[in-house]
Amino acid sequence: MEPTVEKEFTALGGLFQHIISDLKNSAPVWEDFLFKANKFHAQLRSTILASGSFLDSFQKIADMATSTRGELQQNVC
Repeated sequence: MEPTVEKEFTALGGLFQHIISDLKNSAPVWEDFLFKANKFHAQLRSTILASGSFLDSFQKIADMATSTRGELQQNVC
């Protein structure tokens, strides 16, 4: 092999080993991130469901308020 090609292969091999080493070291961080992202997703879903229930209940109150007949009537001019 030519010396320049051999140097390039050596540099490429070293770079590959460095990348693999970084990936091995970062695996726990990625796992933690994914765990927290799943937890965040579950909390958001729960919040959305609770908000929907709250708004449905509030809508029932609003519907009840608009359908009642009050004693106070506005005078027509």
